[in-house]
Amino acid sequence: MARIEVRDLQVNLGGRTVLQHVDLSVADGELVYLLGRNGAGKSTLLRALCGMVTPAAGSVVIDGPVGMHLGTDTVHPGHTARRHLRWFAAASGVCADRVDDVLARTGVDAYGDRRIGSYSLGMRQRLGIATALLPDADALVFDEPLNGLDVEGIAWLRELLTDLARDGRAVVVASHLLPEVERTADRVAVVDRRTATPAVPLAEFLGAHPDLESAYLTAVSPEVAA
Repeated sequence: MARIEVRDLQVNLGGRTVLQHVDLSVADGELVYLLGRNGAGKSTLLRALCGMVTPAAGSVVIDGPVGMHLGTDTVHPGHTARRHLRWFAAASGVCADRVDDVLARTGVDAYGDRRIGSYSLGMRQRLGIATALLPDADALVFDEPLNGLDVEGIAWLRELLTDLARDGRAVVVASHLLPEVERTADRVAVVDRRTATPAVPLAEFLGAHPDLESAYLTAVSPEVAA
């Protein structure tokens, strides 16, 4: 049984349909990437997975709790990272001992007592990732977690994501950074034209294309790829 199962999902926002006929399954131990243009609906799909968006039709079933990274603007700039994580732990019923664990694992402990308003984008990304790890969930979703990370941070996150999948967790990541997708993805799906392609193994998606960029452009913009 898949850890994450989406069937015939439809999401309406502001009186219009933004996603329809979306099917997605992610098993334990899989790292699945969502690709797509800005505004295609990747973030909306992730929010539907987390229960933050109510589907108009279809279903989302996740076996167990889910760890969420849904951007970098969901924290109070006047809080410190440690205070934010302690508040989140208390609100979600997570043991407070997890706070120090995730601060250390994400490298946020080096500045955990500074106010978040002084953080760089990369530092806020690490805090968002720490928040997702806090529940120690077997299902995890990340929305553009690579944005703002430096080279060291990208290498660190690459290892973290693969380790999470290797530990048996179901991991879904929306990203535009195709070289990282090509290095780590088990399967990829493309969100485009209000729906999503089936998530297929990376090698199958690549097919005869020389690289992931070419395969992706063919999927969303055949005229550009040509």
